[in-house]
Amino acid sequence: MGKLIAFTSISLDGYFTDAHGDMGWAHRSDPEWDGFVAGNARHDGMLLFGRVTYEQMASFWPTPAARQMAPDVAKGMTRASKVVFSRSLKKAAWSNTRLVGDAMLDTVRALKRDTAQDLVVLGSGSIVSQLAQENLVDEYQTVLVPIVLGSGRTLFEGLDHRQPLQLTQCQAFSNGNVVMWHKRSPT
Repeated sequence: MGKLIAFTSISLDGYFTDAHGDMGWAHRSDPEWDGFVAGNARHDGMLLFGRVTYEQMASFWPTPAARQMAPDVAKGMTRASKVVFSRSLKKAAWSNTRLVGDAMLDTVRALKRDTAQDLVVLGSGSIVSQLAQENLVDEYQTVLVPIVLGSGRTLFEGLDHRQPLQLTQCQAFSNGNVVMWHKRSPT
């Protein structure tokens, strides 16, 4: 049985996108950070996306520019099994991608039950909040980016109950990013 991990960047004031839906502020490249990202790309998990994040990722990672800029990440992202949840997307052409139009929660429950590998939600804030609402997220890997946006979307919009978490690991990087690993506390 795999665990469900949500990997998301947030600003210091708690937003995963700015007021215009942009996440470009979250990318703070430097050698140490790039090495961490490349190491994560070697992970053998299944990637889960919402439509918006999928379209952003699929428009870049399978390209020659991505293979030149970050070859390990491009290879890992393209090689990984991917599931995209969307009611409006008609086709998912990126290799190893399965499109799920309805029954996201049932699909995730089945994947958690039937898949040995971890399931990793990248970005996809609306997906994360829906999964959190159903207590399906086992671990949050949150990148705290040293920027204040002033407004935007919070990661847990719509969550109607508290979820106590336990910090299990924390790592600071020279570019100012801090990654925190939290798991759900036993209730």
